[in-house]
Amino acid sequence: MITDKDIKLYDNSDMFSVLTDFSRQIREACDIGNGIELKDNFSQVKNIIICGMGGSAIGGDLLRSLIQFEIKIPVHVNRNYRLPAFAGKESLVIASSYSGNTEETLSSYGEAAEKGCRIICISSGGKLSLLAQNENRLLITVPKGYQPRCALSYSFFPLLIMFSKMGLIQSKADETEAVISRMKMRSKKYSVSDTLNDAYNTALHIQGKIPVIYSSTDLLDIANLRIRGQINENAKSLAYGNLLPEMNHNEIVGWQNNESIMKNLVVVSLSDKEDLPQIKRRREITLELLKPYAGMILEIEGEGESLMERIFDIVHLGDWVSFYLAIMYKTDPTPVEKINYLKSKLTEN
Repeated sequence: MITDKDIKLYDNSDMFSVLTDFSRQIREACDIGNGIELKDNFSQVKNIIICGMGGSAIGGDLLRSLIQFEIKIPVHVNRNYRLPAFAGKESLVIASSYSGNTEETLSSYGEAAEKGCRIICISSGGKLSLLAQNENRLLITVPKGYQPRCALSYSFFPLLIMFSKMGLIQSKADETEAVISRMKMRSKKYSVSDTLNDAYNTALHIQGKIPVIYSSTDLLDIANLRIRGQINENAKSLAYGNLLPEMNHNEIVGWQNNESIMKNLVVVSLSDKEDLPQIKRRREITLELLKPYAGMILEIEGEGESLMERIFDIVHLGDWVSFYLAIMYKTDPTPVEKINYLKSKLTEN
C-alpha cells in the first residue's frame, strides 16, 4: 500500500496537487477561452491545422476527436516541422506550444506565415508568444509553471470555446460544467490510495507489466494515446496500444507466439456506451481471443452523459494511474530527463 510518506518522498515536484486541482484548472481555462476576442471573420476558413508536439498537441487531438462528427471543415493535428501541402490562405493554423519554444511548432509557424495562413497562437510565453505579439497575431496566453502534459485543460478548453465563438460547433458550456463537477468528484476519490480507488487498483494490476491499450478509432483514440503518453512520461515505463477495427486486421495475429513474454502484458480495454454495435462485437470477440495469452485483461468504461464528460473521465483516471505507477516504481513523476537530454543534444553545434 502506498502511503502519504511514499508520495512525499518521490513526488518532489508535487504532481499530486496538480492532479487534485484539475477541476480548478478547467475553470481557469474556460475563463481564458471566454475572454478571447475574435476581431477577424473566420467564415472563409476551409481547414484548420493545429500544430504542436507532446503535451501541447494532446489538447488539439482531443478537440479534433470530440468534434469530428460535428464540424463541417477538416481539422488536422500536425506533429511535424512542416505543414501539409494543402495549407494556404484559406487555412487557420493554430500554433500550440506550452513553453513557446518547441522547435517543430516554431518551424510550422514560420511556414504558415510564409504561406499566408491565418495564425492563432496558444502559449505561456517563449519565442512563440514574442512572434505572435510582434506580428500582431491573436495570442491565447495560458498560465506558466506546469509540465506541458499537465496543462491539458489550457490546451483544450480555450480552443473548444473559441471554435464555438467562430460558429464552427455548438456551445459545450453545459457539458463543460458536468466535466468540472465529475473531475472534482474523481480527484477526491483518486487522491486516497485505498481499495476503493480505481486508479490505484489499476496501477497495482499494471505494476511490473507492460500495458497494451485498445479502444475504438471513432471515440476514444486520443484517450488511448493520452494514457500511453502519461505512463511513458510519469511512470517512466513503456505502454503500447492500438485501435479497433484496424487492430483486428493485423495485430491480433501477433498474439500467438512468445507466450512467456505475453504473460507480462496487461490488456487495457477502453469502451464507450456510444461505440458502434460492430465495435462492441469486435471487442467482445477480441478479448475472448486474447484472454488465454495476456497476463490480465482490464476493462474500463467512462461515465457521464456527454461524450466529452466520458472522455475526460477516462483521461483523468489514466493520469492518476500513471502517477501511482511512478510512486510504485519509486520514481518522481515530473522530470523527463531523457527528453531534456535529447533537446540539449539537438541544440549543440
